[in-house]
Amino acid sequence: MPKYGLENIHNIVLLSHSGAGKTSLSEAMLFDAGVINRLGKVDDGYSTSDYDPDEAKRRISINLSILPLTWKERKINILDAPGYADFVGEVKAGMRISEGAIVVVCAASGVEVGTEMVWNYCEEAKLPRLVYVNKMDRENADFFKVVNEIQSKLGARCHPIQIAIGAQKTFQGVVDLLTMKAYTGTPTKEVEVPAAVKAQADSYREKLVEAIAEVDDKLIEKYLGGEQLSMEELTKALRQGVISGKIVPILAGSALQNVAANKVLDAIFDYLPLAKEQKVATASGAIDASESAPLAALVFKTTADPYVGKLTYLRVYNGFITSNSQAYNANQSANERIGQLYSMRGKTQEPVTEIRAGDIGAVAKLSVTATGDTLCAQDKQVKLTPIVFPSPIFRMSVYPKTKIDIDKMGSGLTRLTEEDPTLKVHRELGTGETILSGMGDSHLSVAAEKMQRKFGVNVELAVPKVAYRETITTSAKAEYKHKKQSGGHGQYGHVLLELEPKPDRGPCEFAERVVGGSVPRNYIPAVEKGVVEAYTEGCLCGYPVIGVKAILYDGSFHPVDSSEICFKIAGAGAFKKGLAEGHPILLEPIMNLKVTVPNDLTGDIIGDLNTKRARVMGMNPEGGTNVIEAQVPLAEVQRYSIDLKSMTQGRATYLVEFDHYEEVPANITQKLVAQKQAEKVEKV
Repeated sequence: MPKYGLENIHNIVLLSHSGAGKTSLSEAMLFDAGVINRLGKVDDGYSTSDYDPDEAKRRISINLSILPLTWKERKINILDAPGYADFVGEVKAGMRISEGAIVVVCAASGVEVGTEMVWNYCEEAKLPRLVYVNKMDRENADFFKVVNEIQSKLGARCHPIQIAIGAQKTFQGVVDLLTMKAYTGTPTKEVEVPAAVKAQADSYREKLVEAIAEVDDKLIEKYLGGEQLSMEELTKALRQGVISGKIVPILAGSALQNVAANKVLDAIFDYLPLAKEQKVATASGAIDASESAPLAALVFKTTADPYVGKLTYLRVYNGFITSNSQAYNANQSANERIGQLYSMRGKTQEPVTEIRAGDIGAVAKLSVTATGDTLCAQDKQVKLTPIVFPSPIFRMSVYPKTKIDIDKMGSGLTRLTEEDPTLKVHRELGTGETILSGMGDSHLSVAAEKMQRKFGVNVELAVPKVAYRETITTSAKAEYKHKKQSGGHGQYGHVLLELEPKPDRGPCEFAERVVGGSVPRNYIPAVEKGVVEAYTEGCLCGYPVIGVKAILYDGSFHPVDSSEICFKIAGAGAFKKGLAEGHPILLEPIMNLKVTVPNDLTGDIIGDLNTKRARVMGMNPEGGTNVIEAQVPLAEVQRYSIDLKSMTQGRATYLVEFDHYEEVPANITQKLVAQKQAEKVEKV
């Protein structure tokens, strides 16, 4: 078996809008490379890439799949990334460890929202790429229309290096514009260019040759001088143009029918960069990739495998890693024992003795290593630039279905967030709920199903309660005397408090100005403890209290019956009485909302925000989009992810973060108080 390294490995990520046919393309490439002997179909629920039960059920890719194959004595690691926007974390991970990308576009649907999204990700990452116009056999497929759309929406540097022969039911194959040869059928055979497309092929070839010539100054001189450019010059300059980002080749085919899918493999081989041509991004700057350098490997994915336990996926950038060895985790400052290494193909694990620089593999049962960590040599430590995952934008509360699930839910959620860094879990103190945050409703729905299937935890998702707060609007004085006598020692604690509203509505404060020893010094901490405990429950709806300064200014004690617990009870009682007399109000969390929306939809979004009690703070144009900045109550945007997707067909994105608390309007306060009282009655 040949050894593959930096000199002969390509790592290529497949990107697209959901449903454009990435998984079908990966299946066709595996078939053409002889890795599988039959073509799996996504619609039938079986393919090498979509092996997860959730993927088979939903007929979409959810996880990043690694699909290695060999083509012309080179190893190509195909990374099939999800197209659905909720699973963008997997897309980011796949892009981080790849040297090139293939953006798949449907020949019937053209450039869609997801296409533009992944294109922008590639632009940010400066990732060399090809565009593959798939589903040429579909009804309404139109290669030349889609090419025009690609050039207008994604850029004029996109040039066909193939054109389609026929379309829909008459689709036969492609014409290679460099060699001017046609390839048709399955398996693909070389034939003469049909007369029907000869004129179009000549026209597109002329534009392509001109674009290639512009990559190199010597070639453009030669081209303008009327000289013919050789095939070797064209191929070399085209590769140079693709790697530098000056040219993006467009190919065509039908992955499902496996027509011309092998030409995509040829294009990867000829034009996309090898592992050795990518700089290694570290915390201290970019360095050259090298097999002789000390180990540097990036962990890009973690899964909980039901058979081997925790499975850690890694890409080796420098050196090599061997089975049954040691590695140092630079992020956790700890040694890791490396057990058996695996080469992954979908769900299939093939044991290997080593993973060399440029390659991808997995290892089971690492103890401290998480996604984004760097494994290296302890004496030559290095930290690779981690994957930047987007922040979660959609929240749901999680409840265990049964008593058995209560104990298992915490560990299940922890393991779930280890697998997927775009999921976050926290406990909302104001409502007592466990909140699971992710990229969208489908993301959280899949996460809940995964918890049941992988960890045996049954949970229900619900819209989270809003974490309201309570405060006072005027100063108030309150007195509370705790007095009990029942034979023997009695109980006595007497406290007078003054409550003041804080202008900034920050955390509550406690102070004292007792004179004359009316409350002994040793009991003041007990009063404070009682007051602090009373912060947790207001008098309107029982929400935590903020923005109140409580001042102990007087009281009395009994030399025998007083104790710390008595003054603690008196402190809490006085605080609660003072709240009721200080004209209490409810406060709601106000969020900073930033919506990035196409120009033509800006009016619709602003109109919708006005119905959500939002204050639009400003609007900044960025290219063909507007960035709307607004402040909006959390209660109004709990389901904003779904609303925005529906209003814009997924063309808009948003970010939301907490800013401050603000008074709830009186009519809404009345509803919330009535609702809380009804809940109490129901419990009784």
